[in-house]
Amino acid sequence: MASTTPTDVPPAPPADPPSRSSTGRAGDNIFSGLSKGSGILLLVLMASIAVFLTYRATIAISKDEGNFLTTFDWNPSASPPVFGIAVLLFGTIVSSIIAMVIAVPIAVGIALFISHYAPRKVASPLAYVVDLLAAVPSIIYGIWGAVVLVPYLGGLNSWLSEYFSWTYLFDQTQPGPARNMLTVGILLAIMILPIVTSVSREVFLQVPRMNEEAALALGATRWEVIRLSVLPFGRSGVISASMLGLGRALGETMAVATVLSPNYLISLHLLDPGGGTFAQNIAAKFDEADELGRDALIASGLVLFVLTLLVNGAARLIIARRKEYSGANA
Repeated sequence: MASTTPTDVPPAPPADPPSRSSTGRAGDNIFSGLSKGSGILLLVLMASIAVFLTYRATIAISKDEGNFLTTFDWNPSASPPVFGIAVLLFGTIVSSIIAMVIAVPIAVGIALFISHYAPRKVASPLAYVVDLLAAVPSIIYGIWGAVVLVPYLGGLNSWLSEYFSWTYLFDQTQPGPARNMLTVGILLAIMILPIVTSVSREVFLQVPRMNEEAALALGATRWEVIRLSVLPFGRSGVISASMLGLGRALGETMAVATVLSPNYLISLHLLDPGGGTFAQNIAAKFDEADELGRDALIASGLVLFVLTLLVNGAARLIIARRKEYSGANA
């Protein structure tokens, strides 16, 4: 009788390739549903905010005896009520422009220093400090601005008025403490600087290493590498970071309310005390306002809401066109 050895045992059939289990398909479906639901929820929330603001703004504007867009006064409690956003719109835009002009070039320089110039032992702590500054509450910046920045900017105001009064912008016609639009712009620049720096740094760190090495191999200096490889790659990211900072500058409340002496006059003399912004006016007037006054403040909030949407939309268009241009030249 022949014995059966292990070599005589037929090999086992090959295992079937793994297939997607029902659990995996269910997970994909759940994730897809949550993603779509989150997007729809965001749109619903935005639409709800817009409807609420529009409804309350319509009530206020219908009772306004002045022109809501061009009136300088803000007195919804008067008889008849008269209020307008001309001063608030002007102050919001001017202070935000000052902040962007100061903050964006400095932020890009700091981001480039951290990502391409500083040694690792210096870059890591510096990046941590920048990220930490981005998380500081606005009221802290406001208190620091009122206690430290306003007194020390008095000398800067005097110097600018003495040597640059011919520019009209720095012609100080009303001497007083530095509670003006220039101070607000500088404070906002300090506040948005960490945000723009942090986002720009992350974009610069994602530049393909081969692009930089190719430029170095062709004999480019470090600045030429940055100018030819890093900045073109990160331009859309810098624009996004700038728009993120601009959004904070437009809606900043407590810091502006702390350092600004508000009035309802439009003046291009940046060193004269006074001015106002949407967010600062809402914070200052909301508690003491009656029902019509609150509706009027909500109407001004609607304008700020629309302004922010327009800024973000413009940023998206710029980034999209930049990507199309880069893709066409690739």
